[in-house]
Amino acid sequence: MGKDVIIACDFGSGSETLAFLGKFGAERPFVKIGMELFYAEGPGIVRRIKERGHKIFLDLKLHDIPTTVKKAMSVLSRLDIDMVNLHAAGTRAMMEAALEGLARPGGERPLLIAVTQLTSTDEERMRSELLISLPLKETVIHYAKNAKAAGLDGVVCSPLEAGRVHEACGSDFYTVTPGIRFAGSATDDQARITTPEKAGELGADYIVVGRPITAAPDPAEAYRRCVDAFVGAR
Repeated sequence: MGKDVIIACDFGSGSETLAFLGKFGAERPFVKIGMELFYAEGPGIVRRIKERGHKIFLDLKLHDIPTTVKKAMSVLSRLDIDMVNLHAAGTRAMMEAALEGLARPGGERPLLIAVTQLTSTDEERMRSELLISLPLKETVIHYAKNAKAAGLDGVVCSPLEAGRVHEACGSDFYTVTPGIRFAGSATDDQARITTPEKAGELGADYIVVGRPITAAPDPAEAYRRCVDAFVGAR
């Protein structure tokens, strides 16, 4: 897989999601299935979207003891997903266990990426609520290095941090970046954001885009606009 735009299908039902994807005609964009949709519909919605020909990023952000995460990843890997994630804060042991759980009989597996810090988190919240005194950028890079050492394929980070992650972990270590907005759009609940063009310039490998596409009057047009801007930026 290479550079791509992933649409965050943060809908509350399968019917709403499938109706949305029907607006793309013959196009089959890479989609993210998050907690809301997965918890509402279960594994069946993953299978239905996969049958339509979409690549799937299953965004469940696992974070538990290593044995539990390993077993959970073993189940999720059977869904033929293309990418899945967990929290880097779960330690290297948890990340290594997750990789073991994802392994398929043929030796292949989905990409496994780790969440560094949520894009809704800013430095003040890290200090006052999480008691992390290091600067946000240093924390993200440290988590990324741990993920790399554990054998993961990349991390979820802000597009503002993508370049530094590549510098620390290599160009083949993927950066998956939410917090994308078109110029002039509302920031909603995101704290560290940028545009598709800027994310491409900063070195993001994948951008995850939700409301700027899902809430657009013409989602297919907004998606193509986003792809053109992101891919054309590098």
